[in-house]
Amino acid sequence: MYSLRLLFDLDGTLLDTAPDLHATLNHCLKAADRPTVTLDSVKHMVGQGAVALLERGLTATGGMVCTENFEKLVTLFFDYYERHLSAHCYPYEGLMELLPVLKEQGCDMAVCTNKPVSFAKTIIKDLNLDTFFPVITGGDSFDVRKPDPGHILKTLDLMNNRSGPTVMIGDTHNDIDAANAANITSIAVSFGYSDTPANKLGANYVIDHFSELLPVLKEIYIKTPHDF
Repeated sequence: MYSLRLLFDLDGTLLDTAPDLHATLNHCLKAADRPTVTLDSVKHMVGQGAVALLERGLTATGGMVCTENFEKLVTLFFDYYERHLSAHCYPYEGLMELLPVLKEQGCDMAVCTNKPVSFAKTIIKDLNLDTFFPVITGGDSFDVRKPDPGHILKTLDLMNNRSGPTVMIGDTHNDIDAANAANITSIAVSFGYSDTPANKLGANYVIDHFSELLPVLKEIYIKTPHDF
């Protein structure tokens, strides 16, 4: 048995949520009489929240619209996405086998995402992952969000285990920069949405599959000083 506090990013780390974001963005682009974009291109637009995703989609298909029209599109985006949050998303390979093992080993787990917290909670519940993640925080949970380390630190304050080795697992600079600034161990996954290769994000460790996570966590636990 070993005790670790594990923070997971959601989009591009725990789950491939891009298909639903892709459908939502294209719905908005069609409403704006813009051409649609590919799923692969959307994966490289994700990470700063829905408003930024919509901005990037519009910029890639002809440029931004006026403020009034943009606000209407933002409303359309959230309305549509809320009704299709988990229509096509799915856990990355190996995750569903790993989570029960981590829970059994005594790990305290949370989700720390820039997605709106209500959306994140719905998706986690829809995929029957809520028993593993009693704490979920989003980009609107606090007055800061990743890459600000405050998002991580405030999430840790909500967790049952208030001590011990702490690890942030994510796929982009938002996750790794926040972890490094919070002075906790970081693990980058190579299968996410980052334009920057995982081994260039500045993480302490990189994994290519969730089957690699448990050995890395054991190494972190052994190397980290603790009194429990």
